Amino acid sequence: MRWWKAVGLAGVAGVVATGVVVVRAERRRRAYTPDQVREQLHARLAQAASAAANVETVRAQPQPAPGLSERVRRLFRRWSRRE
Repeated sequence: MRWWKAVGLAGVAGVVATGVVVVRAERRRRAYTPDQVREQLHARLAQAASAAANVETVRAQPQPAPGLSERVRRLFRRWSRRE
């Protein structure tokens, strides 16, 4: 068997395997009832809201003044952008 035939067969096997994975995931997704989907969305919304609140508290904390090394890095970044 030629090497390109083996590569072609491996590619076909990969496409088939990917299709199987996609079909299984789709079946799992469609198996949810509307109430289960609603509960999951509410849980995700609550999680996202708490994460956003955590980000706001982190941003509210004062940042230390940049040191000399940070200033030099910024200067070099500006020079590299001009080119």
